[in-house]
Parts: sequence; C-alpha cells; structure tokens
Amino acid sequence: MTLQLNTAFDTQLDLKRHMKQRRKAHKLSVEALAEKSGVPYGTIRKFESTGNISLRQFLMLVEALGELNKLREFLKQEENPKTIEEVLNNA
Repeated sequence: MTLQLNTAFDTQLDLKRHMKQRRKAHKLSVEALAEKSGVPYGTIRKFESTGNISLRQFLMLVEALGELNKLREFLKQEENPKTIEEVLNNA
C-alpha cells in the first residue's frame, strides 16, 4: 500500500478549481458553458462552489472545454517501474 498525502476531497477541490480556470481561460461564462456542454447552469454553479457533480456531467464539461482527449491520454499512461526488479520482470 502506498502512502498518499492527498485525499479524494483534496483532488475534488483541485478539479473544481482547474475547471473554473479553464472556463475562464476560454472566456466562457457559466451560462455559455452550460449551453455548450449541455450541463445545466445550476449544476455548473454548484460544481464550481462545492466540487460536487456527477461523473458524466464532469466529463461533459471536460469535453466542452476541449480536454477530453487529454484526459483519455493521461488515463492510458503506464506507471513507471519503481524498482530494478519491476524493470527486469517487465523485460
């Protein structure tokens, strides 16, 4: 088991901050993002204040901001070996 310094809640807050920053970088109002993504205005407002949103709606926002492929590529990354034994076992 690996020691983790951040919690799921910490990551949730990081995601809401990131998405709000991306929305602003695209010069989109909450209303415009709602229209573009199909996610209701109230849901986006709640997400930007609390971090709470369904996974499907989160992905709709990611897609509307043009970052869905970037997220998919991140998920495909393989973990680097941490020991010489892991390197030798994967050879």
